[in-house]
Amino acid sequence: MTALQMRRAAEQRLRNLPPEKLKVAAEFLIYLETSASDEATAELLRIPGLMEDVRSAHRDRAAGKGVEWRKVRRDV
Repeated sequence: MTALQMRRAAEQRLRNLPPEKLKVAAEFLIYLETSASDEATAELLRIPGLMEDVRSAHRDRAAGKGVEWRKVRRDV
């Protein structure tokens, strides 16, 4: 079954749910979405030195250092 087919089947099932079960389904979908986001955040935080690089970039920006993104490359 393709992703599109699964999405359509899930939408059909959601349409058939009574309101109280629809609420549970919506909360479960929010949980799935949040846990995926949490996993991605955890993966980024495992990159050695990432947070120090981010802090350094913020300090540079606040000090007026850096180059406007439009001046870096015109074809981006």
